[in-house]
Amino acid sequence: MNRLPGYKRREAINAYIMLAPWIIGFIAFTAGPMIASIVISFMDWPLLQAPKWIGFENYKFMFKDELFWISLYNTIYYTVIGVPLRVIAALCVALAMNLKLRGISVYRTIYYVPSITPAVASSIMWLWIFNPDFGLANALLGYIGIHSRIRWIYDPALSKPSLILMSLWGIGGMMIILLAGLQGIPEQLYEAAELDGAGLWHKFWHITLPMLSPSIFFVTIMQVISSFQVFTQAYVMTRGGPANSTLFLVLYLYQNGFEFFRMGYASSLAWALFMFVLVLTILQFRGSRYWVFYEGELRG
Repeated sequence: MNRLPGYKRREAINAYIMLAPWIIGFIAFTAGPMIASIVISFMDWPLLQAPKWIGFENYKFMFKDELFWISLYNTIYYTVIGVPLRVIAALCVALAMNLKLRGISVYRTIYYVPSITPAVASSIMWLWIFNPDFGLANALLGYIGIHSRIRWIYDPALSKPSLILMSLWGIGGMMIILLAGLQGIPEQLYEAAELDGAGLWHKFWHITLPMLSPSIFFVTIMQVISSFQVFTQAYVMTRGGPANSTLFLVLYLYQNGFEFFRMGYASSLAWALFMFVLVLTILQFRGSRYWVFYEGELRG
């Protein structure tokens, strides 16, 4: 910095001063706890007693822990089934909200508001919807002639699909991002395609999807990360039940840390989760080169 001209040095100093609150906050509340959790993951720390160094024992136990594999399976199931459904649903809603209709802004607001509703409040509302005795879901099915008393989140076979169905309630944030991407597509491309005789499907497949692929890629990345961190719905609605069918990885991590007081093992689970998300994100970026198009690249 001493070799910089005076005005450049002042600019650099001012920049660091402006960045200082964020840097301090990152070190104190993110980087510091992350480093501490790495150290704790190699310890046996029941919280109420002094921690004891045990090396890789927590990680060795993880591979033999049946509940870890159950929670990992549940999380992968929720991600693999839920993410495509949410992205497709958000895309369909965004396409509908992009229509030039009177009062369309009202409909956009209606679809967006659920995504900013507090997760606990939404979970309590869906507890009532999924109630097998007097819930709205069974009542609506009754109106169309299906009078079976479906147990929804209280049935081990239906609990995860029910939570995935519930997650479609919060696609408003993705809808806004995809809607912004749709409105950024030049109209001239559609006009040129119409002159060449392209129909609605061809315009969607050869123009809309390629031009929207960066937005779809972004929301997919964020949804995968979010799905691997699913916690509130399972904690409020099912506590991991029935029969561990909604015991997701973050919920199991929480239980080990704050209910079973196995903070060392909880920290090792947290780093396992971090590695899963990191690997999946890298794979998605590697695969994006085959289907994400930038700067007007279009399919032939």
